[in-house]
Amino acid sequence: MRLLIVSTSSIHGKPYLSYLKEEVSSFFKGKNILFIPYARPGGITWDEYTEKATERFTEWGYTMRGIHTFENHTEALNWAEGVFTGGGNTFVLVKTLYDLGVMADLKSAVEDGLPYMGSSAGSNLTGLTVRTTNDMPIVYPPSFDALGLVPFNINPHYLDPDPSSTHMGETRETRINEFHHFNEQPVVGLREGSWLRREGDKLELKGELTARLFRKGVAAIERAPGDWSDLL
Repeated sequence: MRLLIVSTSSIHGKPYLSYLKEEVSSFFKGKNILFIPYARPGGITWDEYTEKATERFTEWGYTMRGIHTFENHTEALNWAEGVFTGGGNTFVLVKTLYDLGVMADLKSAVEDGLPYMGSSAGSNLTGLTVRTTNDMPIVYPPSFDALGLVPFNINPHYLDPDPSSTHMGETRETRINEFHHFNEQPVVGLREGSWLRREGDKLELKGELTARLFRKGVAAIERAPGDWSDLL
């Protein structure tokens, strides 16, 4: 499998996806990139979201089409030489993929070698479940099971506690520890500007920042960019 699991599509002060140009160029070898816009709820249409992603990918020399513009998702996956699932609300994304019957076929295609890139909600989709997303469950998907392309869960946009904040609510780490009261799988907290790249049996954390690895029953640890293949 080939995966690009990105915390966010935009980082402060830089245009949409621009910081990933070199990584994307080395990841996608084919030119036909299928965009999955289903994470976007009201306020922006699938066409508008696809247009935004297409503008950037066209600059980089790719041909992009939204999955919803094909007669059916089988035709779309047969056309695709790569897939990019954008961010938004994870629950909306998962419900739509299940409702339209896309989830199982997308999983099979990626397991058979179709390169998959996800950002934010699209990255949540690569894990075992979407139970560690930060999103509100504004819709109810038939299952919280995700694609299961890696043997752990993702927490994109991971935030560290702010010692100067007067906020008394739960931190992101507290929430993930709560998850581990009921669930076994590890969770990777990906900070903004970080991403995981999988090439077969090799997994690598990329970007300039460390990521936080949570396992049930043990203290969370910081892990540096580099080889993370032991998690596979």
